[in-house]
Amino acid sequence: MVIGKICRVIMEDSFMNFEIDKIDRKLLKLMQCDGRMSNAELAEKINVSPATCHRRTQRLFDEGIITHVRAQVNPQAVGCSALVTVGAILESSTPESFEAFEQAICKFPFVLECYCVAGDFDYLLKVRVRDTADFNRLHRQQLLTLPNVRQLRSFFVLKEVVENAPLDF
Repeated sequence: MVIGKICRVIMEDSFMNFEIDKIDRKLLKLMQCDGRMSNAELAEKINVSPATCHRRTQRLFDEGIITHVRAQVNPQAVGCSALVTVGAILESSTPESFEAFEQAICKFPFVLECYCVAGDFDYLLKVRVRDTADFNRLHRQQLLTLPNVRQLRSFFVLKEVVENAPLDF
């Protein structure tokens, strides 16, 4: 689980025209599976020199294809065994209400992900907490105080079937 969060737009026009070739795809696939793999190991697995591998990896970072590398922590091991998805419906669909909600939600470290969506909800949240009592406290003290919220619907996850799956290259 990541404590804290970065609220920013990840996609930029700079990499929309970037060509990803077969070697880049192999690099991306390997790095998604094991972000701790050394440059030498990566180079050997994709059959290029370590210098070439380093240049290509650095270019993937520079172009915004790889945004960051981090450890994936087992939530149960650190006492955050409950996963909850929350659907939020705002009072109004104005740019100002969306902006106010987005600025406020970014301040909550227990919110792992937040998506503006089309459909029954305006936003979907992924929340990680200790247990139901912890969620109840956060719901009452923080989520219900979010600006422009008309309704929240919470769904406790019973089983995590697929989580953080790597992109298919």
